[in-house]
Amino acid sequence: MAATAVRYLRSVGAATAVSPVPVDPLPRPALRAVSDDERLPVDPGEFRRVLGHFASGVTIVTALDLNGNDGTAGPAGFACQSFASLSLDPPLVTFMVARTSTTWPRIARAGVFCVNILGAEQGALCRSFAVSGADKFAGVAHRPAPATGSPLLDSVAAWVDCRIQAVHTGGDHLIVVGRVEALGAADGDGNGPLLFHQGTFGRFSR
Repeated sequence: MAATAVRYLRSVGAATAVSPVPVDPLPRPALRAVSDDERLPVDPGEFRRVLGHFASGVTIVTALDLNGNDGTAGPAGFACQSFASLSLDPPLVTFMVARTSTTWPRIARAGVFCVNILGAEQGALCRSFAVSGADKFAGVAHRPAPATGSPLLDSVAAWVDCRIQAVHTGGDHLIVVGRVEALGAADGDGNGPLLFHQGTFGRFSR
């Protein structure tokens, strides 16, 4: 029956395929309040203390927001320790950002981002990107990342240039998934990565 209908449509010159509907390239998860049954059954301070025993690397996630209003257009970025590789095929990475972040909407508008992985000597750079309301890029040398044009900070240990693939809600944070378009690392081991452990910066020693 379906084949007969297709043959008829072709015979009268009608289209047999529907044109693709434009899709918003930026996933926008529905945000909602946290209900009582989702709230943490343990003390938040204890949660932070225990999870602080897990050491993580430190990154700065950047993007170039060309569509900002009221003079906000330009480079955007924030310090992020919740970054990880997610998939090899296709190449995906992920990071988490607070839903209250004022920088995230600017990165979301760009639809792309660059993860700048910091070296052991870049603790001060991380602190400058961890504050709100300041010009985080003042005096910070950078160049466009090759695939997306997002700010690639000078002298970082490594970088991962991505397009936003998906955004999921995760409690009071968003889980951002990026598809890797380009990446690279500095020559040699340098001084190792910048680490964050129990509220302080540190370094890896062999």
